[in-house]
Amino acid sequence: MSVLCYNKGCGQRFDQENNPDDGCTYHPGVPVFHDALKGWSCCKRRTTDFSDFLSIVGCTKGPHNKEKPPEPVKPDVTSSGEKKDTDEQKPKFNEYIISAPKPQEAIRRPSPDEPMVRLQHKVSASLKQALEKLKLSENAEEKKEEDGDEIKIGTSCKNGGCTKSFDGPASDSDVCLYHSGFPIFHEGMKYWSCCKRKTSDFNTFLSQEGCTKGTHLWRKKDEDKKVVPCRFDWHQTGAQVIISIYAKNAVPDLSYVDANSTMLNIHVVFEGEKEFEQKISLWGVIDVSKSIINMMAAKIEIAMKKSEPMSWARLDLPPPVIPPKENEKKKEEADSEEEDE
Repeated sequence: MSVLCYNKGCGQRFDQENNPDDGCTYHPGVPVFHDALKGWSCCKRRTTDFSDFLSIVGCTKGPHNKEKPPEPVKPDVTSSGEKKDTDEQKPKFNEYIISAPKPQEAIRRPSPDEPMVRLQHKVSASLKQALEKLKLSENAEEKKEEDGDEIKIGTSCKNGGCTKSFDGPASDSDVCLYHSGFPIFHEGMKYWSCCKRKTSDFNTFLSQEGCTKGTHLWRKKDEDKKVVPCRFDWHQTGAQVIISIYAKNAVPDLSYVDANSTMLNIHVVFEGEKEFEQKISLWGVIDVSKSIINMMAAKIEIAMKKSEPMSWARLDLPPPVIPPKENEKKKEEADSEEEDE
């Protein structure tokens, strides 16, 4: 009766009564799998294909073996009531548990009524040189006095966005269409803060009709200072928000920025007689003690330190929108008060 040979690499059936000493060709070693190569430890032949590995002819001759090799010992599965020694179940390596950092709590928005602090400013060498040249030119020129009461024909209206000129006393009765806000140039878009009709073309921006009706302004409001709109922009980094005001030759002694954690009050005097004022309710919270003003010949930069490392969606905080129901209630209350009176 033939039995199966259990020598590695043989797998043939043989007769126990006829089992010569060189009747079996097998591998006495063990299979080796390394770097995608497969082979036997007893011979040097290697292959990447598993079928070729199984068909590798044995390297040693001997008698066939009918004894089945012992199966690998499986670990005993303990019941819920039995427990093995904890030392045997513990891993043989040191285990380290690293906890994630706790999330930073959001900073509560401070009140806008906090006391204002005047920010420190640094004056660049270029601005100092430009101001010295202006002083020399002013001393060299003779000042000519003009009659301030008389308005000359052809004087343009000082309201922003108005293109009308003074043609005589009849011009005072004409309606002035102007922009009550200030121009904003941000990320390639140009618009007025009062109506926010955005455009990327500068000529289209200049030709935008005013959104406010009023009277023409033929004379400047102040004899000494002329309040004018000034172009400004802003950008941010991970830790700062920077406002750039494009005011040339700003006067450091007359310019200042008052701020608290959420509000800015900007006052800039530049080019001798021009004055720019702007109040901004900031979208985020700043650290006033680490904020500073950098004054240069071509512009002013207000570098504000963020109180928390987050991205600002915009520079200013829009005013709160009152729900329609609350508006109706307020109107009804006002009407009832008028009826009572």
